[in-house]
Amino acid sequence: MSAPGKLWGVGLGPGDPELVTVKAARVIEAADVVAFHSARHGRSISRRIAAPYMRPGQLEEHLIYPVTTETTDHPGGYRGAIDEFYEHAAERLAEHLTAGRTVALLAAGDPLFYSSYMHMHRRLADRFETDIVPGVTSVSAASAALHMPLVEGEQVLTVLPGTMPVDELTRRLRTTDAAAIMKLGRTYPAVRQALADSGRLADAYYVERASSPDQRVQHADAVDAAEVPYFAIAVLPGPQPTTPLPSADATADRRIAAQDTTDCIGEVTVVGLGPGAPEWTTEEVRVALECATDLVGYTTYLDRVPQRPGQRRHASDNRVESERAAMALDLARRGARVTVVSSGDPGVFAMAAAVIEESTDPQWRAVPVRVLPGMTAAHAVASRVGAPLGHDYATISLSDRLKPWDTVAQRLSAVAAADMAIAVYNPASPQRTWQVGAMRDIVLRYREPSTPVVLGRDVGGPSESVRVVQLGELDPTEVDMRTLLIIGASTTTTFDSEHGARVYTSRRYGQVRDPAAGGA
Repeated sequence: MSAPGKLWGVGLGPGDPELVTVKAARVIEAADVVAFHSARHGRSISRRIAAPYMRPGQLEEHLIYPVTTETTDHPGGYRGAIDEFYEHAAERLAEHLTAGRTVALLAAGDPLFYSSYMHMHRRLADRFETDIVPGVTSVSAASAALHMPLVEGEQVLTVLPGTMPVDELTRRLRTTDAAAIMKLGRTYPAVRQALADSGRLADAYYVERASSPDQRVQHADAVDAAEVPYFAIAVLPGPQPTTPLPSADATADRRIAAQDTTDCIGEVTVVGLGPGAPEWTTEEVRVALECATDLVGYTTYLDRVPQRPGQRRHASDNRVESERAAMALDLARRGARVTVVSSGDPGVFAMAAAVIEESTDPQWRAVPVRVLPGMTAAHAVASRVGAPLGHDYATISLSDRLKPWDTVAQRLSAVAAADMAIAVYNPASPQRTWQVGAMRDIVLRYREPSTPVVLGRDVGGPSESVRVVQLGELDPTEVDMRTLLIIGASTTTTFDSEHGARVYTSRRYGQVRDPAAGGA
């Protein structure tokens, strides 16, 4: 039995990936498992910060809060729901640690400073070896954003949560030299009231998303309370400020100026490279790749794009579509001309949907997004054997990462019963090995065992392989993530030619010609 793995609490800093420490980057890259939290929308700020330091093939544990600030019907209320979540999350990490895997649990800011990491630490540190990588806190980032010290000499800094009762918050603000008030969001009206009641409002500042491209700095009494996010902080410096505070208008002017430096910046273009062969990439896509200042995509797909001097490449794992989309939009908002790279066609189980969906967030409303089509993997595989998709067909992904398997099975049954050919994407992966067999069994309820199935692997690539087998003889062990399957309909015909097996689904429904009969 292998020795237990080690748990790392990794501080990522306040938001800027360049503020991740050298040690944190090293630990993230070396970890067997990278774990991170998010709300139910699935977009993890920690995962996005860490993305440049992760390597392909790492296991990921996405720990999704059941609630954040909303109400819940859990019998224990909000606290009961959260405690139960932390227990389950800790056991998920414990399974990896027991198996000997090293786990890096990401934490925005510092792991031991108002962080979710502490809840995992309490539940796991007595059973497994743990280590902490400290990170830059939002308090330090806010001070840097203000260009002024928080305390000097013998002054005392008090860090307060905005969730405290107004009276207690007021009392503490009256008796401290300097303060940083965390956890704002919907607490801001009460925080501003406490600042006013303590006589400190005129000296307080507001810093939103410190160190990120969306950083905003204002006087605390000038903030619209309805627009305050959770990732904001109210700062009451001890020393008398001597640095002029940049106005919101000046900050906006600098961003606009940065976006106007060239005609070739400030948008996101989502492209498809085609399935594998370089000649299957369209000229329109080539132009977008050459014009880009930044390329964003899954490492394997980016490796297919030639390196160009001065062009920045942002590679990440294949399971972080939302974070990758947000990164691309964020780069574009800061003035970059970003090309998001997909294989095949970007609108077929690829990045176009993720980018368009993310772009509905109001913060990206000024960023233009284009989608350029590419040859699909299904059409490439079909072309190698003839025309198995010559009539009606459906396209289904077997991956149950973004939709439950019950839904996949229901759709397979419906399409199989409708007697259409089926192009099957994402059939298997190292973590998903049973779905191909389950799919075969479902389709066999409606199709004959002799139904032709095309297995196309790495079509257009250096290890291309295309075979035709019968549905009843389909071996799931011969299928991996680089394979695309085409399952024929009752009208799909296979015949041998001098150039190998040929497959077609006639457009003349109900009038299928027998290849052995000859004739015109």
